[in-house]
Amino acid sequence: MRDFNEQNATEAVLARLDGCPDARLKEVMTSVVRHLHAVVREVEPSPDEWLAAIRFLTRTGQICDERRQEFILLSDTLGVSMLVDAIHHREPAGCTESTVLGPFHVEGAAEIPHGGNLCRDGKGAPTVVAGRVLDPGGAPIAGAALDVWQTNGEGFYDTQQPDLQPEMNLRGKLTTDAKGRFWFRTIRPVSYPIPTDGPVGQLLDRLGRHPYRPAHIHFIVSAPGFESVTTHLFVEGDPYLDSDAVFGVKESLIVPFVRNESAADAERLGVATPFYQVEHDFRLKRAASQAVA
Repeated sequence: MRDFNEQNATEAVLARLDGCPDARLKEVMTSVVRHLHAVVREVEPSPDEWLAAIRFLTRTGQICDERRQEFILLSDTLGVSMLVDAIHHREPAGCTESTVLGPFHVEGAAEIPHGGNLCRDGKGAPTVVAGRVLDPGGAPIAGAALDVWQTNGEGFYDTQQPDLQPEMNLRGKLTTDAKGRFWFRTIRPVSYPIPTDGPVGQLLDRLGRHPYRPAHIHFIVSAPGFESVTTHLFVEGDPYLDSDAVFGVKESLIVPFVRNESAADAERLGVATPFYQVEHDFRLKRAASQAVA
């Protein structure tokens, strides 16, 4: 190719992929090249605008570290994370819907007993979360694992405030009992903005979009013979349910956090008065190899 021009540019680049030994990689890159070239032809960016785009992506990568993943944030705020999730998690009716993992999950959370407390600093409105893990038919799943994490009462994850919050604050794992039940203590989550001090926050500002997520608790629920689900429980009535910055809300995941002022209930559950209660059951889809014909 000695005459690369506007008319033959796309086919010239695609021709260079002919020798790719990885069929899936070739398929992906063929689509990426075609669509990227189509955007350039449609938008006709100036050289300065294209350089600005490259600098934006460069800054996005530079701000990433072991505690922060700005590229996940970019994917989330453009709706790509939820689109990928929707395509690959077409759950049957009645099973718990999935949503974004987000950039703040951390491996290695400690196991807690039933009734254990995720909150390590005692700050926030006491909350008791309880429920069951069930199969599609409603039978309990004993020994199902729940990996749980959330922000503190000020809207920050522990990894965002390593000098202010205890390590692994508001994170924990627990296992369902013989009847598929679980319960734990935590605090009521609050709405919070995604990080706005980086390129993604600056982009949202330029687009006239707010950075807020509605209050929620994260869960990864899994059990042998079933597909794991990454999901949230959102606080009913939150003002950002209809405009989540990362498009993660689903109606089935919105639950009431019921205020309880009973001193007797608080004493029984080991929390202060008043406190909030949440009841929710998770239903897991059977793994393909376990599905009933």
